[in-house]
Amino acid sequence: NTRSVQFVPPLLFLMDLISNLFYDLPLLYILYLIWKIIDRKRHQNCYILDYECHKPTDDRMLSTKFSGEIIMRNKNLGLNEYKFLLKAAVSSGIGEQTYAPRMVFHGREACPTYEDGILEMEEFFHDSIDKLFKRNKISPCEIDVLVVNISMLATMPSMAARIINYYKLREDIKVYNLTGMGCSASLISLNIIENIFKNEKNKVALVVTSESLSPNWYSGSDRSMILSNCLFRSGGCAILLTNKLSLKNKAMFKLKQLVRVHHGAKDEAYDSCAQREDNQGNTGFHLDKKLPKAASRALVDNLKQIAPLILPIRELLRYSIAIFMKKMNWSTTKGGPKPMINFKTGVDHICLHTGGKAVIDGVGANLNLSEHDLEPARMTLHRFGNTSASSLWYVLGYMEAKKRLKKGDTMLMISFGAGFKCNSCLWEVLRDLDNGNVWKDCIDNYPPKSIVNPFMAQFGWLHDHEDPDTFTIPDDYFIS
Repeated sequence: NTRSVQFVPPLLFLMDLISNLFYDLPLLYILYLIWKIIDRKRHQNCYILDYECHKPTDDRMLSTKFSGEIIMRNKNLGLNEYKFLLKAAVSSGIGEQTYAPRMVFHGREACPTYEDGILEMEEFFHDSIDKLFKRNKISPCEIDVLVVNISMLATMPSMAARIINYYKLREDIKVYNLTGMGCSASLISLNIIENIFKNEKNKVALVVTSESLSPNWYSGSDRSMILSNCLFRSGGCAILLTNKLSLKNKAMFKLKQLVRVHHGAKDEAYDSCAQREDNQGNTGFHLDKKLPKAASRALVDNLKQIAPLILPIRELLRYSIAIFMKKMNWSTTKGGPKPMINFKTGVDHICLHTGGKAVIDGVGANLNLSEHDLEPARMTLHRFGNTSASSLWYVLGYMEAKKRLKKGDTMLMISFGAGFKCNSCLWEVLRDLDNGNVWKDCIDNYPPKSIVNPFMAQFGWLHDHEDPDTFTIPDDYFIS
Protein backbone atom coordinates (compact mmCIF):
# COMPACT_ATOMS: atom_id res chain seq x y z
CA ASN A 1 0.00 0.00 0.00
CA THR A 2 2.85 2.31 0.77
CA ARG A 3 4.32 1.79 -2.69
CA SER A 4 0.88 2.38 -4.26
CA VAL A 5 0.43 5.68 -2.45
CA GLN A 6 3.92 6.88 -3.57
CA PHE A 7 3.30 5.98 -7.24
CA VAL A 8 -0.17 7.48 -7.85
CA PRO A 9 0.51 11.19 -7.27
CA PRO A 10 3.19 11.46 -10.03
CA LEU A 11 0.94 9.58 -12.41
CA LEU A 12 -1.99 11.82 -11.64
CA PHE A 13 0.24 14.85 -12.03
CA LEU A 14 1.41 13.66 -15.45
CA MET A 15 -2.14 13.00 -16.59
CA ASP A 16 -3.21 16.41 -15.35
CA LEU A 17 -0.28 18.05 -17.20
CA ILE A 18 -1.16 16.27 -20.43
CA SER A 19 -4.77 17.30 -20.04
CA ASN A 20 -3.80 20.95 -19.51
CA LEU A 21 -1.45 20.88 -22.49
CA PHE A 22 -4.21 19.43 -24.63
CA TYR A 23 -6.52 22.28 -23.72
CA ASP A 24 -3.72 24.91 -24.03
CA LEU A 25 -2.33 23.56 -27.31
CA PRO A 26 -4.37 25.84 -29.60
CA LEU A 27 -3.29 28.85 -27.58
CA LEU A 28 0.37 27.78 -27.62
CA TYR A 29 0.20 27.15 -31.35
CA ILE A 30 -1.29 30.60 -31.95
CA LEU A 31 1.44 32.17 -29.83
CA TYR A 32 4.04 30.22 -31.79
CA LEU A 33 2.63 31.47 -35.09
CA ILE A 34 2.61 35.05 -33.82
CA TRP A 35 6.22 34.73 -32.68
CA LYS A 36 7.19 33.22 -36.02
CA ILE A 37 5.55 36.06 -37.96
CA ILE A 38 7.22 38.69 -35.78
CA ASP A 39 10.61 36.98 -36.07
CA ARG A 40 10.27 36.68 -39.82
CA LYS A 41 9.26 40.34 -40.11
CA ARG A 42 12.34 41.37 -38.13
CA HIS A 43 14.56 39.53 -40.61
CA GLN A 44 12.85 40.93 -43.71
CA ASN A 45 14.13 44.48 -43.34
CA CYS A 46 16.57 45.81 -45.93
CA TYR A 47 19.45 47.89 -44.56
CA ILE A 48 22.25 49.79 -46.32
CA LEU A 49 25.51 49.15 -44.50
CA ASP A 50 27.67 51.37 -46.67
CA TYR A 51 28.21 52.62 -50.22
CA GLU A 52 31.17 53.87 -52.22
CA CYS A 53 30.94 56.17 -55.25
CA HIS A 54 33.71 56.05 -57.84
CA LYS A 55 35.84 59.09 -58.66
CA PRO A 56 37.94 58.47 -61.79
CA THR A 57 41.49 59.79 -61.98
CA ASP A 58 42.14 63.44 -62.83
CA ASP A 59 43.54 62.56 -66.26
CA ARG A 60 39.97 61.70 -67.30
CA MET A 61 38.47 65.12 -66.53
CA LEU A 62 36.46 66.47 -69.45
CA SER A 63 36.51 70.27 -69.70
CA THR A 64 34.31 72.30 -72.04
CA LYS A 65 37.37 73.20 -74.08
CA PHE A 66 38.28 69.55 -74.62
CA SER A 67 34.64 68.78 -75.36
CA GLY A 68 34.86 71.30 -78.19
CA GLU A 69 37.99 69.60 -79.51
CA ILE A 70 36.23 66.21 -79.47
CA ILE A 71 33.32 67.66 -81.42
CA MET A 72 35.76 69.12 -83.95
CA ARG A 73 37.23 65.64 -84.52
CA ASN A 74 33.85 64.35 -85.68
CA LYS A 75 33.97 64.62 -89.49
CA ASN A 76 30.21 64.09 -89.68
CA LEU A 77 29.50 67.44 -88.03
CA GLY A 78 29.39 70.88 -89.57
CA LEU A 79 29.49 74.31 -88.00
CA ASN A 80 25.78 74.30 -87.14
CA GLU A 81 26.09 70.98 -85.30
CA TYR A 82 29.15 72.27 -83.49
CA LYS A 83 27.24 75.36 -82.36
CA PHE A 84 24.31 73.23 -81.24
CA LEU A 85 26.46 70.87 -79.21
CA LEU A 86 28.58 73.53 -77.57
CA LYS A 87 25.47 75.52 -76.68
CA ALA A 88 24.03 72.35 -75.12
CA ALA A 89 27.27 71.73 -73.20
CA VAL A 90 27.58 75.22 -71.71
CA SER A 91 23.90 75.43 -70.74
CA SER A 92 23.53 71.88 -69.39
CA GLY A 93 24.52 72.65 -65.80
CA ILE A 94 27.59 70.39 -66.11
CA GLY A 95 30.88 71.81 -64.82
CA GLU A 96 34.53 71.49 -65.78
CA GLN A 97 35.46 68.49 -63.63
CA THR A 98 33.30 65.64 -64.89
CA TYR A 99 34.87 62.45 -66.24
CA ALA A 100 34.87 60.66 -69.59
CA PRO A 101 36.16 57.21 -70.66
CA ARG A 102 39.85 56.88 -71.56
CA MET A 103 39.35 56.16 -75.25
CA VAL A 104 38.04 59.73 -75.69
CA PHE A 105 41.38 61.12 -74.51
CA HIS A 106 43.17 58.73 -76.86
CA GLY A 107 41.16 60.03 -79.81
CA ARG A 108 39.37 56.73 -80.41
CA GLU A 109 35.77 57.68 -79.62
CA ALA A 110 34.74 56.85 -83.22
CA CYS A 111 36.22 53.35 -83.07
CA PRO A 112 36.14 52.00 -79.49
CA THR A 113 37.23 48.45 -78.82
CA TYR A 114 35.50 45.74 -76.82
CA GLU A 115 38.25 46.04 -74.21
CA ASP A 116 37.60 49.79 -73.76
CA GLY A 117 34.21 49.08 -72.20
CA ILE A 118 35.60 46.35 -69.97
CA LEU A 119 38.53 48.53 -68.85
CA GLU A 120 36.21 51.39 -67.92
CA MET A 121 34.11 49.07 -65.75
CA GLU A 122 37.04 47.26 -64.15
CA GLU A 123 38.65 50.53 -63.07
CA PHE A 124 35.41 51.37 -61.28
CA PHE A 125 34.92 47.86 -59.84
CA HIS A 126 38.39 47.54 -58.38
CA ASP A 127 38.32 51.02 -56.86
CA SER A 128 34.86 51.15 -55.29
CA ILE A 129 34.41 47.51 -54.25
CA ASP A 130 37.92 47.33 -52.76
CA LYS A 131 37.29 50.44 -50.65
CA LEU A 132 33.90 49.14 -49.54
CA PHE A 133 35.26 45.78 -48.38
CA LYS A 134 38.25 47.34 -46.65
CA ARG A 135 36.30 50.04 -44.82
CA ASN A 136 33.68 47.60 -43.54
CA LYS A 137 36.13 44.76 -42.86
CA ILE A 138 34.00 42.40 -44.95
CA SER A 139 35.52 39.46 -46.77
CA PRO A 140 34.30 38.73 -50.32
CA CYS A 141 33.29 35.24 -49.15
CA GLU A 142 30.63 36.84 -46.91
CA ILE A 143 28.63 38.10 -49.90
CA ASP A 144 25.46 36.05 -50.43
CA VAL A 145 23.87 38.05 -53.27
CA LEU A 146 25.40 40.05 -56.13
CA VAL A 147 23.38 42.33 -58.43
CA VAL A 148 25.17 44.18 -61.24
CA ASN A 149 23.40 46.70 -63.48
CA ILE A 150 25.16 48.18 -66.53
CA SER A 151 22.61 49.04 -69.16
CA MET A 152 24.56 49.31 -72.40
CA LEU A 153 27.40 46.80 -72.04
CA ALA A 154 26.79 43.10 -72.55
CA THR A 155 29.83 40.84 -72.21
CA MET A 156 30.45 37.11 -72.16
CA PRO A 157 31.10 36.11 -69.42
CA SER A 158 28.92 38.78 -67.82
CA MET A 159 30.32 41.68 -65.80
CA ALA A 160 28.87 39.98 -62.70
CA ALA A 161 30.89 36.86 -63.54
CA ARG A 162 34.03 39.00 -63.86
CA ILE A 163 33.47 40.37 -60.36
CA ILE A 164 32.90 36.87 -59.00
CA ASN A 165 36.10 35.66 -60.63
CA TYR A 166 38.21 38.62 -59.50
CA TYR A 167 37.08 38.52 -55.85
CA LYS A 168 36.66 34.72 -55.73
CA LEU A 169 33.12 34.90 -54.41
CA ARG A 170 31.37 31.75 -53.17
CA GLU A 171 30.02 29.12 -55.53
CA ASP A 172 26.52 29.29 -54.02
CA ILE A 173 26.16 33.06 -54.46
CA LYS A 174 22.92 34.35 -55.97
CA VAL A 175 23.86 36.51 -58.95
CA TYR A 176 21.86 38.82 -61.22
CA ASN A 177 23.27 40.75 -64.18
CA LEU A 178 20.92 43.48 -65.48
CA THR A 179 21.18 45.27 -68.84
CA GLY A 180 18.93 47.72 -70.68
CA MET A 181 17.33 49.14 -67.53
CA GLY A 182 18.68 52.67 -67.99
CA CYS A 183 19.16 55.32 -65.34
CA SER A 184 16.57 53.78 -63.00
CA ALA A 185 18.40 50.45 -62.69
CA SER A 186 19.68 51.10 -59.14
CA LEU A 187 16.24 50.90 -57.61
CA ILE A 188 15.42 47.83 -59.71
CA SER A 189 18.50 46.19 -58.23
CA LEU A 190 17.34 47.18 -54.75
CA ASN A 191 13.93 45.65 -55.47
CA ILE A 192 15.62 42.33 -56.27
CA ILE A 193 17.55 42.48 -52.98
CA GLU A 194 14.41 43.45 -51.06
CA ASN A 195 12.52 40.43 -52.40
CA ILE A 196 15.36 38.03 -51.55
CA PHE A 197 15.58 39.45 -48.02
CA LYS A 198 11.87 38.79 -47.51
CA ASN A 199 12.42 35.07 -47.95
CA GLU A 200 15.92 34.41 -46.59
CA LYS A 201 17.50 35.38 -43.28
CA ASN A 202 20.95 36.71 -42.44
CA LYS A 203 22.12 37.70 -45.92
CA VAL A 204 24.66 40.24 -47.14
CA ALA A 205 24.23 41.67 -50.65
CA LEU A 206 26.41 43.71 -52.98
CA VAL A 207 24.89 45.98 -55.64
CA VAL A 208 27.15 47.35 -58.37
CA THR A 209 25.63 50.11 -60.49
CA SER A 210 27.18 51.99 -63.39
CA GLU A 211 27.08 52.69 -67.13
CA SER A 212 29.74 52.02 -69.75
CA LEU A 213 30.20 55.01 -72.06
CA SER A 214 33.18 53.66 -74.02
CA PRO A 215 31.24 51.61 -76.59
CA ASN A 216 28.33 54.08 -76.68
CA TRP A 217 29.91 57.39 -77.67
CA TYR A 218 27.91 58.65 -80.65
CA SER A 219 29.89 59.76 -83.71
CA GLY A 220 27.07 60.67 -86.08
CA SER A 221 25.23 63.93 -86.75
CA ASP A 222 21.66 63.24 -85.51
CA ARG A 223 20.92 65.99 -82.98
CA SER A 224 18.63 63.78 -80.91
CA MET A 225 21.55 61.38 -80.41
CA ILE A 226 24.58 63.65 -80.07
CA LEU A 227 22.98 65.26 -77.00
CA SER A 228 23.85 62.18 -74.96
CA ASN A 229 27.56 63.00 -75.41
CA CYS A 230 26.94 66.30 -73.63
CA LEU A 231 25.01 64.83 -70.69
CA PHE A 232 26.44 61.43 -69.73
CA ARG A 233 29.68 61.04 -67.79
CA SER A 234 31.67 58.20 -66.23
CA GLY A 235 30.95 57.03 -62.69
CA GLY A 236 29.60 54.17 -60.61
CA CYS A 237 28.71 53.04 -57.12
CA ALA A 238 29.03 49.86 -55.03
CA ILE A 239 26.50 49.34 -52.21
CA LEU A 240 26.49 46.87 -49.30
CA LEU A 241 23.09 45.77 -47.98
CA THR A 242 21.97 43.29 -45.34
CA ASN A 243 19.01 41.94 -43.36
CA LYS A 244 21.17 40.60 -40.52
CA LEU A 245 19.91 41.81 -37.14
CA SER A 246 23.44 41.61 -35.79
CA LEU A 247 24.50 44.32 -38.27
CA LYS A 248 21.51 46.61 -37.73
CA ASN A 249 23.42 48.94 -35.41
CA LYS A 250 26.05 49.51 -38.10
CA ALA A 251 23.52 50.31 -40.84
CA MET A 252 23.07 53.75 -42.39
CA PHE A 253 19.58 53.45 -43.88
CA LYS A 254 16.49 51.25 -43.64
CA LEU A 255 14.27 50.74 -46.69
CA LYS A 256 10.66 51.70 -45.93
CA GLN A 257 8.90 51.64 -49.32
CA LEU A 258 9.76 51.00 -52.97
CA VAL A 259 7.47 51.64 -55.95
CA ARG A 260 8.13 50.95 -59.65
CA VAL A 261 6.13 52.25 -62.62
CA HIS A 262 6.73 51.09 -66.22
CA HIS A 263 5.04 52.76 -69.22
CA GLY A 264 6.59 50.51 -71.86
CA ALA A 265 3.15 49.55 -73.20
CA LYS A 266 2.67 53.14 -74.38
CA ASP A 267 4.42 53.73 -77.71
CA GLU A 268 5.09 57.40 -76.96
CA ALA A 269 6.87 56.54 -73.71
CA TYR A 270 8.65 53.51 -75.18
CA ASP A 271 10.16 55.55 -78.06
CA SER A 272 11.12 58.59 -75.98
CA CYS A 273 14.48 57.26 -74.87
CA ALA A 274 16.14 54.45 -76.82
CA GLN A 275 19.39 53.10 -78.24
CA ARG A 276 19.26 52.90 -82.04
CA GLU A 277 21.14 53.42 -85.31
CA ASP A 278 20.97 56.60 -87.38
CA ASN A 279 20.65 56.74 -91.17
CA GLN A 280 24.42 56.19 -91.56
CA GLY A 281 24.46 53.15 -89.30
CA ASN A 282 26.03 54.91 -86.28
CA THR A 283 24.72 53.56 -82.98
CA GLY A 284 23.68 56.08 -80.37
CA PHE A 285 21.20 56.97 -77.65
CA HIS A 286 18.13 58.76 -79.00
CA LEU A 287 16.50 61.38 -76.73
CA ASP A 288 13.11 62.29 -78.18
CA LYS A 289 11.28 65.61 -77.83
CA LYS A 290 8.48 63.67 -76.15
CA LEU A 291 10.81 62.62 -73.31
CA PRO A 292 9.77 65.40 -70.84
CA LYS A 293 6.10 64.51 -71.34
CA ALA A 294 6.79 60.78 -70.86
CA ALA A 295 8.84 61.50 -67.73
CA SER A 296 6.09 63.71 -66.26
CA ARG A 297 3.41 61.05 -66.76
CA ALA A 298 5.58 58.33 -65.26
CA LEU A 299 6.43 60.54 -62.29
CA VAL A 300 2.77 61.36 -61.62
CA ASP A 301 1.76 57.70 -61.75
CA ASN A 302 4.60 56.72 -59.44
CA LEU A 303 3.79 59.42 -56.91
CA LYS A 304 0.13 58.38 -56.91
CA GLN A 305 1.23 54.98 -55.63
CA ILE A 306 3.88 55.99 -53.13
CA ALA A 307 2.16 59.08 -51.68
CA PRO A 308 -0.46 57.12 -49.64
CA LEU A 309 2.36 54.98 -48.24
CA ILE A 310 4.60 57.77 -47.01
CA LEU A 311 2.51 60.90 -46.37
CA PRO A 312 0.42 61.70 -43.27
CA ILE A 313 -3.34 61.31 -43.55
CA ARG A 314 -3.90 65.02 -42.91
CA GLU A 315 -1.94 65.96 -46.05
CA LEU A 316 -3.72 63.38 -48.18
CA LEU A 317 -7.06 64.64 -46.85
CA ARG A 318 -6.14 68.30 -47.47
CA TYR A 319 -5.09 67.54 -51.04
CA SER A 320 -8.24 65.50 -51.73
CA ILE A 321 -10.47 68.31 -50.46
CA ALA A 322 -8.56 70.88 -52.55
CA ILE A 323 -8.93 68.76 -55.69
CA PHE A 324 -12.64 68.24 -55.01
CA MET A 325 -13.23 71.95 -54.50
CA LYS A 326 -11.34 72.73 -57.69
CA LYS A 327 -13.49 70.31 -59.71
CA MET A 328 -16.68 71.68 -58.19
CA ASN A 329 -15.54 75.28 -58.82
CA TRP A 330 -15.79 75.96 -55.10
CA SER A 331 -12.24 77.20 -54.84
CA THR A 332 -11.75 80.78 -53.66
CA THR A 333 -9.09 81.26 -56.35
CA LYS A 334 -10.93 80.37 -59.53
CA GLY A 335 -8.62 79.78 -62.45
CA GLY A 336 -5.67 79.67 -60.09
CA PRO A 337 -2.90 77.08 -59.94
CA LYS A 338 -3.74 73.41 -59.65
CA PRO A 339 -3.66 72.10 -56.06
CA MET A 340 -0.34 70.44 -55.24
CA ILE A 341 0.46 67.76 -52.71
CA ASN A 342 3.21 68.68 -50.26
CA PHE A 343 5.66 65.77 -50.08
CA LYS A 344 7.75 67.59 -47.50
CA THR A 345 5.03 66.84 -44.92
CA GLY A 346 6.19 63.21 -44.90
CA VAL A 347 9.70 63.42 -46.37
CA ASP A 348 12.68 65.34 -45.04
CA HIS A 349 14.99 65.03 -48.06
CA ILE A 350 14.60 64.48 -51.81
CA CYS A 351 17.33 62.51 -53.59
CA LEU A 352 16.70 63.20 -57.28
CA HIS A 353 18.27 61.61 -60.36
CA THR A 354 20.52 64.08 -62.22
CA GLY A 355 18.97 63.43 -65.62
CA GLY A 356 19.74 66.99 -66.68
CA LYS A 357 18.92 70.58 -65.79
CA ALA A 358 15.45 70.30 -67.37
CA VAL A 359 14.66 67.14 -65.38
CA ILE A 360 15.70 68.75 -62.09
CA ASP A 361 13.73 71.92 -62.85
CA GLY A 362 10.67 69.92 -63.94
CA VAL A 363 10.52 67.70 -60.86
CA GLY A 364 11.17 70.70 -58.65
CA ALA A 365 8.22 72.54 -60.18
CA ASN A 366 5.90 69.50 -60.03
CA LEU A 367 6.67 68.84 -56.37
CA ASN A 368 6.98 72.50 -55.38
CA LEU A 369 10.50 71.95 -54.06
CA SER A 370 12.79 74.72 -52.83
CA GLU A 371 16.29 75.41 -54.12
CA HIS A 372 17.58 73.89 -50.89
CA ASP A 373 15.83 70.63 -51.82
CA LEU A 374 17.22 70.70 -55.38
CA GLU A 375 20.75 71.75 -54.43
CA PRO A 376 22.16 68.20 -54.03
CA ALA A 377 20.97 67.19 -57.52
CA ARG A 378 22.15 70.44 -59.15
CA MET A 379 25.57 70.23 -57.53
CA THR A 380 25.97 66.57 -58.46
CA LEU A 381 25.10 67.37 -62.08
CA HIS A 382 27.68 70.16 -62.00
CA ARG A 383 30.49 68.12 -60.43
CA PHE A 384 29.92 64.63 -61.87
CA GLY A 385 27.36 65.02 -64.67
CA ASN A 386 24.70 62.40 -65.39
CA THR A 387 26.31 59.12 -64.35
CA SER A 388 23.15 57.19 -65.24
CA ALA A 389 21.99 54.63 -62.66
CA SER A 390 24.68 55.59 -60.16
CA SER A 391 23.80 59.30 -60.06
CA LEU A 392 21.40 58.90 -57.10
CA TRP A 393 24.26 57.78 -54.90
CA TYR A 394 26.40 60.82 -55.76
CA VAL A 395 23.43 62.99 -54.76
CA LEU A 396 23.12 61.00 -51.54
CA GLY A 397 26.85 61.48 -50.95
CA TYR A 398 26.41 65.25 -51.26
CA MET A 399 23.68 65.25 -48.61
CA GLU A 400 25.86 63.19 -46.32
CA ALA A 401 28.94 65.37 -46.87
CA LYS A 402 26.84 68.46 -46.07
CA LYS A 403 25.73 66.75 -42.82
CA ARG A 404 22.06 67.06 -43.73
CA LEU A 405 21.12 63.49 -42.83
CA LYS A 406 20.19 63.05 -39.17
CA LYS A 407 18.89 60.02 -37.28
CA GLY A 408 15.17 59.57 -37.84
CA ASP A 409 15.04 61.60 -41.07
CA THR A 410 13.32 60.19 -44.14
CA MET A 411 14.63 60.48 -47.70
CA LEU A 412 12.78 59.94 -50.98
CA MET A 413 14.79 58.71 -53.98
CA ILE A 414 13.34 59.34 -57.45
CA SER A 415 14.84 57.98 -60.67
CA PHE A 416 13.87 57.80 -64.35
CA GLY A 417 14.96 55.38 -67.05
CA ALA A 418 14.43 54.18 -70.59
CA GLY A 419 11.35 52.09 -71.13
CA PHE A 420 9.93 54.52 -69.93
CA LYS A 421 10.25 54.00 -66.15
CA CYS A 422 9.97 55.97 -62.96
CA ASN A 423 11.08 54.27 -59.73
CA SER A 424 11.09 55.66 -56.21
CA CYS A 425 11.84 54.51 -52.68
CA LEU A 426 11.77 55.87 -49.15
CA TRP A 427 14.67 55.43 -46.70
CA GLU A 428 14.86 56.04 -42.97
CA VAL A 429 18.17 57.44 -41.71
CA LEU A 430 19.35 55.26 -38.81
CA ARG A 431 22.16 57.45 -37.46
CA ASP A 432 23.68 60.89 -37.98
CA LEU A 433 25.80 60.77 -41.13
CA ASP A 434 28.74 62.97 -42.03
CA ASN A 435 31.11 60.89 -44.16
CA GLY A 436 32.34 62.82 -47.20
CA ASN A 437 32.41 59.79 -49.49
CA VAL A 438 33.34 60.89 -53.01
CA TRP A 439 32.79 64.57 -52.08
CA LYS A 440 35.27 64.80 -49.22
CA ASP A 441 37.98 66.61 -51.22
CA CYS A 442 35.71 69.27 -52.72
CA ILE A 443 32.59 69.64 -50.55
CA ASP A 444 33.82 72.91 -49.03
CA ASN A 445 33.67 74.48 -52.49
CA TYR A 446 29.98 73.64 -52.92
CA PRO A 447 27.65 75.21 -53.65
CA PRO A 448 29.74 77.69 -55.67
CA LYS A 449 28.57 81.29 -56.04
CA SER A 450 27.66 80.52 -59.63
CA ILE A 451 27.40 77.35 -61.70
CA VAL A 452 27.30 79.27 -64.98
CA ASN A 453 29.78 77.68 -67.37
CA PRO A 454 32.88 79.93 -67.65
CA PHE A 455 32.68 79.59 -71.45
CA MET A 456 29.25 81.22 -71.53
CA ALA A 457 30.71 84.71 -71.60
CA GLN A 458 33.03 83.75 -74.45
CA PHE A 459 30.39 81.93 -76.47
CA GLY A 460 29.55 84.84 -78.77
CA TRP A 461 32.51 84.23 -81.05
CA LEU A 462 30.80 81.16 -82.50
CA HIS A 463 28.33 83.36 -84.36
CA ASP A 464 31.13 85.28 -86.08
CA HIS A 465 31.89 82.36 -88.42
CA GLU A 466 29.46 81.27 -91.12
CA ASP A 467 31.80 79.25 -93.34
CA PRO A 468 32.74 75.90 -91.76
CA ASP A 469 35.90 75.80 -93.91
CA THR A 470 37.28 78.88 -92.20
CA PHE A 471 36.24 77.85 -88.71
CA THR A 472 39.03 77.30 -86.18
CA ILE A 473 39.16 77.40 -82.39
CA PRO A 474 40.53 80.83 -81.36
CA ASP A 475 43.80 81.00 -79.49
CA ASP A 476 42.11 82.75 -76.56
CA TYR A 477 39.63 79.88 -76.15
CA PHE A 478 40.49 79.11 -72.53
CA ILE A 479 39.20 79.50 -69.01
CA SER A 480 40.86 82.33 -67.13
